[in-house]
Parts: sequence; structure tokens; C-alpha cells
Amino acid sequence: MLLSVKGNQRQLLRQIRDQFRYQRHFPVQESDFETGHGRQVRWELRARIASEAIMERWSGASWIIELVSTGVRDGKPFRHIHHFITTLRTSPKALLRLVRQRWAIENEWHWVRDVRLGEDAHRYSARNGVQVLALLRTLALNLLRTNGYRSIRDGQVAVSHDIRRLLGWIGIRTAGAG
Repeated sequence: MLLSVKGNQRQLLRQIRDQFRYQRHFPVQESDFETGHGRQVRWELRARIASEAIMERWSGASWIIELVSTGVRDGKPFRHIHHFITTLRTSPKALLRLVRQRWAIENEWHWVRDVRLGEDAHRYSARNGVQVLALLRTLALNLLRTNGYRSIRDGQVAVSHDIRRLLGWIGIRTAGAG
């Protein structure tokens, strides 16, 4: 299991940050460089065995990880630091690959669902409302992507008022459709 540690877990995040801030030796280090999609990114992973305090609170914790991504995106420099905790015991190269895959999923799906579709802003009162709307959002995203829309926003604009086109994507032909 790989868990992204964010601000909503303040104590754990502080403990992990402190381990990387004050330590000079990191038994696990790995880096990679990527270009594409209008960006150049250097990924630098540092990992160390979780401290006793972290292992006491997080059963099975093996490694704590700091991933620093730096580079240029659309001509603008950036630097992001992400922290993770994992139960996996594996090689540095495999850890970096795992963290990057996790981050790719986060960017590809969760960001789109939250920012473009406003998923986190909704407050549901129906018992199954969360699951039903999540299913519909997933269906919409998959339909847009499989029909050639790389940009979800462009896809929404293009088909939001074209019910025949949408239904055609799932194999339903409407009356008068030629």
C-alpha cells in the first residue's frame, strides 16, 4: 500500500518532513527525468525506514518517502514536494515507479473529477447518491476520452447539448437520427 500524506494528516506529515529536513544520509535515493506534454520534469525520490513513532501509529509502515518534482511546465518553472508512506519493501527504482504511477492516476482522474466536475463540492443526502454520481462521472470521463477528447473541458463544451451524439456513443440510436 502507498499512501499520499497531505495536510489533513498534520502530525504524520510533520513527522515525515522532519525526517527529511534534518537527516543527511538517505539509504534510498533514485531520480529520473521526463520530457513531454509541454514540460520537463526531474523526479527525485528519497526514502528511509519509517521512525519508531511512525511505525507505532501506522501499523506495517516500512518506508517514508519524499518526492521532489522540479522542472518547467508551459514555460514556467515549478517545484513540488510530495510525501508518502508505504508498507512495501522494494527497490529504489520500483519505489519511484510506483510513486510516479500513483501521481499519474491522481492527476489523470482525481484532479479532473474535482476541478472539472466539481466532485468535492457536492453534498449528497441520498444514501446511494455518492456512488451513483461517481459512476456517472466515470462513464462521462471514459466516453469523452475514448471518443478522442484529451481535454475534458473541450469535450464537455462539444457535446453538452448534443444528446443524440452522447447516446450514440453508448449504442443507443434515437428516433430521427440518420
